[in-house]
Amino acid sequence: MPAAKKQRRVLLGEITGAHGIRGDVVLRSFTATPEAIATYGPLTDVTRAKQFSLTILRVSKKGVIAKIAGINDRSSAEALRGTELYIDRDQLPETEASEFYHADLIGLRALAEDGSEIGEIVAVQNFGAGDLLELKPVSGGATEFIPFEDRWVPRIDLEAGIAVIHRPPEAEVDEMYDDEG
Repeated sequence: MPAAKKQRRVLLGEITGAHGIRGDVVLRSFTATPEAIATYGPLTDVTRAKQFSLTILRVSKKGVIAKIAGINDRSSAEALRGTELYIDRDQLPETEASEFYHADLIGLRALAEDGSEIGEIVAVQNFGAGDLLELKPVSGGATEFIPFEDRWVPRIDLEAGIAVIHRPPEAEVDEMYDDEG
């Protein structure tokens, strides 16, 4: 993996508020299982200036209820509302051959099947019907969405920093949307 990719930060969760009077917090976790957010070791804020060691108390409808080392009252917990919790990408376990972390995909150069550059992957979105790569065209203009399926993205090479994209013809895009409604 290129050195630049290894330094990438990954957002694992966000403190959404205080819980109770003893300094517990409510977290929104972006890990596969909500309580797994505490298994990655200390997390940091976006600037890396603050470090947070979590102890999970329970998972509720509101989110993950956790204790942060050094936070012992509601006012201190409330002051952390909105704090995003990060780790470095290299702290995450390796993926299987056909699995990718969003952080690995964002920033990849998008190439057409003939090798011509068509843009850059700027985000991975999911609006309920599967993952979509958000592509910023090299020609400028609005971003476009490419279904993250083998048919449309036949090859990803993280070492080379590229994703081969097969853009759906406009007629097929129209048909995909016609089928939904």
